[in-house]
Order: sequence, then C-alpha cells, then structure tokens
Amino acid sequence: MNFIRNLLIYTGVIGVATGLLYYMSGTELVHPYILYILAFFVLITAGTFYITRLGISYDSDNFQLYYFGTMGFRMMLSIGVVFVYVFLFSENELQFVFNFFVLYFLFTGFEIYSLLANLRPHLKSTNEV
Repeated sequence: MNFIRNLLIYTGVIGVATGLLYYMSGTELVHPYILYILAFFVLITAGTFYITRLGISYDSDNFQLYYFGTMGFRMMLSIGVVFVYVFLFSENELQFVFNFFVLYFLFTGFEIYSLLANLRPHLKSTNEV
C-alpha cells in the first residue's frame, strides 16, 4: 500500500507540473495527449511493480530476472505505443515522443527508487545472517 500511496502522490506532482507547463506554454511544449501518456505510465508502473514484487515473494533469489523482465516488457510496450502513434497520427510526432520519454524516464526512476527503498530492509536482514 505504501507504493500505491507514493505512486499517487508522485503522479499528482507530475500532473500539477504538467498542468502548469501546459497553462504557461500551451501546446508548444506539452502534447495534447499528455494525460493519456500519464495514465499509461501509472498503469505500467503499478503493473510492473506488482509483478516484480510477486516474483520476489515466490523466489527472492531471482530478483534480477523479475526486475529486468518487467523493465524489458515496459520498454517494448513503450516502443510499441510510440510506433503506433507515429504511424497512425501525423501531427506533433516529435513533441509526442519527447513528452513520452520524459515521462518514461521519470516513472522508471520512481520505480527504481521504490524497489530499492522496499528491498533495503530485506537486504540488510540477509546480510546480517
């Protein structure tokens, strides 16, 4: 539950920052589909965190397998979304890609921070044994 709370707070902060940027610059910097992109990353981040945590609960020795598997899934799905947008829509492609990958890196950083913060107590207890 701590992760969900932190994800909602983080999403709110990014949403407010995006809204302010949209208010100040209009569609010069922020793509009109930014809310859909933000919702996509909230769902993907929650899903990959859940899968990684579920995998760790079954087999804590293979953390790298679960983590890098979900990161690969996230990357392939993100590349797929960008390709679909570029091929189906012909307006503001560069702006969409830039906004998409800024959010990609922000949410990837959040997920890494959350996993490390949640695993730190577990790693300390295994090193003391």
